[in-house]
Amino acid sequence: MLSPFRSITSLPAVPVYFALMLGQAVCFSLFFTVQLIYQVTVIGLDPLQMVLVGVVLESTTLLFEVPTGVVADVYSRRRSILIGITLIGCAYLLEGGIVAFWSALAGQVFWGLGYTFTSGATEAWITDEVGEDAVGPIFLRGRQMWLAGILIGTIACVALGSLHTQAPMVLAGLGMFGLALTLLAIMPERDRPVVYGPAASPWARMRETARAGIRLAAARRVVRLLILISLVTGLGAEAWDRLAVPSAIARFTFPPLLAWEGPLVWFGLSSVIGTLLGLGAAELFRRTRPDTLSTGAPAMLLAGCAALQVTAILIYAVTGHLLLAFCMLWLRVMVSAISQPVEAAWLNRHLEPATRATVLSITSQANSVGQVVGGPALGLVGSVVSLQAALVGSAVVLSPTIALYRRLRPRAETAGGLAVAD
Repeated sequence: MLSPFRSITSLPAVPVYFALMLGQAVCFSLFFTVQLIYQVTVIGLDPLQMVLVGVVLESTTLLFEVPTGVVADVYSRRRSILIGITLIGCAYLLEGGIVAFWSALAGQVFWGLGYTFTSGATEAWITDEVGEDAVGPIFLRGRQMWLAGILIGTIACVALGSLHTQAPMVLAGLGMFGLALTLLAIMPERDRPVVYGPAASPWARMRETARAGIRLAAARRVVRLLILISLVTGLGAEAWDRLAVPSAIARFTFPPLLAWEGPLVWFGLSSVIGTLLGLGAAELFRRTRPDTLSTGAPAMLLAGCAALQVTAILIYAVTGHLLLAFCMLWLRVMVSAISQPVEAAWLNRHLEPATRATVLSITSQANSVGQVVGGPALGLVGSVVSLQAALVGSAVVLSPTIALYRRLRPRAETAGGLAVAD
């Protein structure tokens, strides 16, 4: 009898990965394009409550990130992805279906748990399927598929959300269930490498995988620095993620666009424009700098991207011009379209297949620690001082990532006359 998690008709991994990125992005955009507006205008959350919702999400991620990464390494990355997508679908339906503060919090628990099952497992799965040397361009193309899905989902969200605010959120949940069922039928997975003897108990295998992942993260300088960067990014990112939209709603008047009124239309149009610009930036980068995705050591590139991100947040926080604020949102999308796949490819080249998902989860967990610590502090600034002050604080907290990326320039140590990669 086939396992309920076994693929029936496996397809090559690369098109399945692209379909996974596209499908997740459509559902993500359907939900998150309207989520913050829904929380502010329908549920009526204040700035501190907005950040607390994010802290619940990140706390859940913090608790489960590494254990689920170990499960993906020891048992099945494909199975982990399927479970995660299903749980995220439950989260979308819960928050979108019930108008209450508690449902927003409960939805974040489901979302956070589901995310930990996909985080690390997705990147580890496709890297193992195609190989470390080939995965860089696939990450970039996957990012483009993600942006294309964001575009599709945003247009659908604006059309549905103008009729009923919760409709796109519910549709996103149903879409995730459909994606999980599709992947159940077509997603391949190579045989997992046998790391331990058959007599080893499941708990022993998981403990040893976790220890091996931690040892590798501590031993390799590039991995250590990227984990530290993830931590610092988390310290400043939660305030931006949760307060950027409420800050614009509080500061600006949104004139009607083609007989449509309200911030949803503006932010939806902004998402469309930003996505198109991000797609263009990623494609230009793919054609002009292909070496960076496979063999390069892009420390200065990532440092420059970090500087642009910090600058965009700072200008967005202080400007009184609506169009300039949206330009900063577009700039961040363009920069992320380049920096995220480059960083992912670079990190995966420094990992071992047997512990890949575990170390990727440790990196993500560091980000969650930062968000749990930094989110409430900057959220309190937003409630006591102003939303703009919280966003300025976010830019200040993120600024050390520029110097940290510069330190990532590779170095070699010589042992017995042989150059040893860091």
